[in-house]
Amino acid sequence: MLKPELIKRVAEALPGLGLQDGDRAVSIVLETIANALAREDRVEIRGFGVFRVKQRSSRVGRNPRSGAVVAVPDTRLIAFKPSRDMRRRLNP
Repeated sequence: MLKPELIKRVAEALPGLGLQDGDRAVSIVLETIANALAREDRVEIRGFGVFRVKQRSSRVGRNPRSGAVVAVPDTRLIAFKPSRDMRRRLNP
């Protein structure tokens, strides 16, 4: 599902909202989640799942083409763990 489809469904589900209001609501929710993850906060949405930031430490890797040793720096990744309800919906 793409963002415009999500906006349309939100606007249809709430009759008092138009497409512009639905767009603003979806954008605010997504921006709030992104800002929380940027601060490395955990975002839990009951019945949906948990987003959190994982830290991957630096390591030594190899260039597959040349075989040369390459230093890979620390990176932060977003991890998502679905809720029990979501897993039941996906795997009945």
